[in-house]
Amino acid sequence: MNYILFDGPSRNALLPFTFTKPVADILIGIVTIRQKWEMHLGSTTTTLTEEYLSDKYPMVELEQNVMINASFLPTTELVDLITDLQERQAIFKGEEVVAFFSNDEQEQVDFDDYEIIEFEGEVITINHPSDIFSKNSDAIHQDFEFITADRVSQPIPKSVNVISPENIFIEAGAKLEFVTLNASTGPIYIGNDAEIMEGSVIRGPFALCDHAVVKLATKIYGATTVGPHSRVGGEVNNSVISAFSNKGHDGFLGNSVLGEWCNIGADSNNSNLKNNYEEVKLWSYETEGFAKTGLQFCGLMMGDHSKCGINTMFNTGTVVGVSANIFGSGFPRNFVPSFSWGGASGFSTYITKKAFQTAKIVMSRRNVDFDEQEAAILEHVFEETKKWRKE
Repeated sequence: MNYILFDGPSRNALLPFTFTKPVADILIGIVTIRQKWEMHLGSTTTTLTEEYLSDKYPMVELEQNVMINASFLPTTELVDLITDLQERQAIFKGEEVVAFFSNDEQEQVDFDDYEIIEFEGEVITINHPSDIFSKNSDAIHQDFEFITADRVSQPIPKSVNVISPENIFIEAGAKLEFVTLNASTGPIYIGNDAEIMEGSVIRGPFALCDHAVVKLATKIYGATTVGPHSRVGGEVNNSVISAFSNKGHDGFLGNSVLGEWCNIGADSNNSNLKNNYEEVKLWSYETEGFAKTGLQFCGLMMGDHSKCGINTMFNTGTVVGVSANIFGSGFPRNFVPSFSWGGASGFSTYITKKAFQTAKIVMSRRNVDFDEQEAAILEHVFEETKKWRKE
C-alpha cells in the first residue's frame, strides 16, 4: 500500500514550525512524526503539503493510497486499523479524520460516501506549537518502548552514576563518562554517535538523538529532546530542540521548542512562567492575535534559521518566526515576525540576501548544502510574512 501523510487542519496552527516543513517532519519524542509512521508501517511515506514545499517534500500517488493525518502520532492499535483500510473507508477520531483510503481516480473525497470507522483508543495529537513540548513526555515513552523492543542496549560505562538503568538505552558509538543519569522519572535514550560530556546531570524522560552533544556540566530535566546533530548546554527543562540547532552555553531554556538551524547565544534565558502565575498566551498565526494556551508554563517558540545574540532575554510565551536575528538588551516583544533584525529597541527587515548568506555558512559547517529548494522556500516565507513586519 502507498501511504501519504497530509498536513491536515492543524497546519496553520503549527506555524512557525510548518512554514519550512510539513507537519510530518516535526520532531517530537525520539524521532519525527514521519519516522514514527514509517517505523510502525514498515513502509516509506510521501507528503501532501503546501505547494511551495512540494518540490522538497513531493507526493507520490499510486492507484491505491491511504492518506494519514500527520497531526496524529501512531499507536499499534491505530496502525492495525489503517493497514486494514479498504476502498471507501475512513477512520475518524471524533470530528477529525485520521486516515482514509483513496484512489487516483477520485477528484475529491466526500466522506458521506464512506464507511466511517470510529477510533476509540488513546492517541497523541499535535495541534498547537505548545503541544510539541507539553506532550513530549508521552511521545518519548511511546518511542522508547517501540524503538528498544527486543533490542539490547550498549553497556552503561562504569563511571556513570545511574538510577534505574533498566530505563536507559544507549545506541552504538555513543560516548558518555562521569555523568549522572536518573531514569526513575522516565526513560533515557542516547542515539548513535551521540556524546554526553563530563559533569552533566540528566533526568528522564530524555532523548539525545544521533550525533547530538550535551556539553560539559549541563543540567537537563525531562521531558527534553535534543535533535540530531544539535548541541546543548546550560540548563534545559521540558524542551524540544530540533535538528542542527545549538544552545551550547549557560543560560536557561524551559518549556520551549527550537526549530532547525537555530542558535541561542551564551547566557541567554527565557521565562516560562508569568510573574502573576496566570495562563500563558501565544501569538496565533490563525487568528493573528494572542490566544490562550491553557498552560501555566510556556516559554519560547522559535522557527527555523532564527538566532539570538549573547545575553538575550525572552519573555514568557514568545513566538519567533523564521530567519529572525535578535540581539541587544531588554525583552523583545512576544511576537517577532520572520526575517526580523533587531531587539527590544525595534526591528528592521532582515533581507533575504543577508539571511541566505548566513544560512549557507551555517549549513556548510555541517556539510549540508543551502540549495535552490531551500532558498525558494525561504523566499516564499519572506513574502508570506511581510504583513507582520513593521519597517
